[in-house]
Amino acid sequence: MKLSALVILTLLARSQARQGFGTEEQDWGYVTVRPGAHMFWWLYFTTATENYGERPLIVWLQGGPGASSTGYGNFAELGPLDLDLNPRDHTWTKDVNVLFVDNPVGTGFISYAESTAQLTTTNRQIAEDFVELMRGFYTEHPEFVNSPFYILSQSYGGKMAIEMGQVLDEAIKAGTIESNFIGVGLGDPWVDPVTLVLEWAPYLLAVGAVDQAGHDAVAAASLRTKELFDQGLYAQSTTQWRITENVISREAHNIDFYDILKPIPAHNGE
Repeated sequence: MKLSALVILTLLARSQARQGFGTEEQDWGYVTVRPGAHMFWWLYFTTATENYGERPLIVWLQGGPGASSTGYGNFAELGPLDLDLNPRDHTWTKDVNVLFVDNPVGTGFISYAESTAQLTTTNRQIAEDFVELMRGFYTEHPEFVNSPFYILSQSYGGKMAIEMGQVLDEAIKAGTIESNFIGVGLGDPWVDPVTLVLEWAPYLLAVGAVDQAGHDAVAAASLRTKELFDQGLYAQSTTQWRITENVISREAHNIDFYDILKPIPAHNGE
């Protein structure tokens, strides 16, 4: 790309930046990924440089499915402001551009479908919607087309991110989208839930979070989750999985599922 063209794209990026929450430059919008299906994105430009396209673009996908990346991931985990709208000690935007997406359609706070017929039912559909979202995003922000692009995810987001990467790679090779896609990163991915649930009891015992009686209680609840799953009773298995989490909270004295060194304060005065 010629220098003059790069300067023009940079100026366009600055003109499109908006102020939302906090002092970070940002932008947001919708992409209609299919008739009646609309996905919301919220971009935070990095503070590391004024030439945003020089730094990687990271898309963050929440778990769930149904948890909001623009809400939970942004304010509770890695965005520039915390839940109290105070500046976070460290935010990813200090190093890279971060794109939060409420995914899939119909989940989160803002992405929506005009009817239930537009909701997705397979990972492939979710991935195809994501590629369409990125087409729309790159149209709005062409300065990021050549930026290294990564799909990072948490929990159930990992189940979706793998196929998103595959379908995006297929589209790049087919010449239907331009993107400097580098790879996928998975954080505590929910890709084999039964195996993960069965590992909870021995793990908690090994780190000293529960005693033998607590281990046995968690193991029994976990095994019941597997039994229901093996019978094809997926809704009941999901309910039992949540019961297992409650057993862990009881036996491990409100341990934080995301940081075992930090107990969650009880809300009943205990």
